Amino acid sequence: MLKNTNFSILLSFLSLWLTSFLKNESQIIVGFILILSFGIVHGANDLLLIKKINSTEKTTYWKILFNYISIVLLAIILFTLVPWLAMLLFILVSSYHFGEQHWENKNFYSSKIATTLFNTVYGLFILLLLFQFHKKEVMTILLGITGLSLNFINITLMLIIISFILLGMFIYNFYSSKLFQKNLAVELLYLVVFTILFKVGSLIWAFAIYFIFWHSIPSLLDQTKFLFGDVSISNFKRYCKSAFLYWLISIVGIIVLYFVLKDYKIFDSIFFSFLAAITFPHVFVIERMFHVKNKKTE
Repeated sequence: MLKNTNFSILLSFLSLWLTSFLKNESQIIVGFILILSFGIVHGANDLLLIKKINSTEKTTYWKILFNYISIVLLAIILFTLVPWLAMLLFILVSSYHFGEQHWENKNFYSSKIATTLFNTVYGLFILLLLFQFHKKEVMTILLGITGLSLNFINITLMLIIISFILLGMFIYNFYSSKLFQKNLAVELLYLVVFTILFKVGSLIWAFAIYFIFWHSIPSLLDQTKFLFGDVSISNFKRYCKSAFLYWLISIVGIIVLYFVLKDYKIFDSIFFSFLAAITFPHVFVIERMFHVKNKKTE
């Protein structure tokens, strides 16, 4: 785990160095390329993960596919009918997902509820920290998705509140967990890295760096190990091969959206709505994967 995060830090600062050479438009292009490659791929093997998780159950592939697509369609419908509620759920679910991936190997709570709350608060802190440095762009995207002017939302105040809640959880964990004490210094270093990253880079660039190097790649490694037993070049190739069709379908869908909406300012909003729709079932699958993995190690 530490080896992987050291690699993430190195790539993050390398990306920050590239920031001085890339114009804002170039950062956006490269950021989208990263999201469309590693970002989409890390969620493209959900059906194979479900089959692995349910290997002892009598569940057919087509039933799994039907249920998965149903969740995606329900998310799209929710974004269409009640976009502000869908966006709120997306932020909360994504927060939990980011926190779960980051703290997966360092569980400090015996209670599932406490673990879920901690993961959500940590992930929400990361997102609000990103939003804090790019308020105008975030509000523009939210306006495009929800159709509502959300200028009444005080991101700074929300970040302060979540910061105090997270600080309280950190203090509690520090006095109740030797494992947390051991990892505290490096975890604080990561937060410093995130702060620098989010402040220096543009919204898309900063999000892409965090999303790819701190979430997607670690998730790819965890999924590869779960599916094929260990992480190796050959197994990574197997992962990419099995994910290719679903990745291709996603890319084609995004390309079609781009050419339909490229002359409109709402493409960013539609793009993030698409990511949100495929995130809901993915988060559920990964949560189940970690549950099965942790049961085997008990």
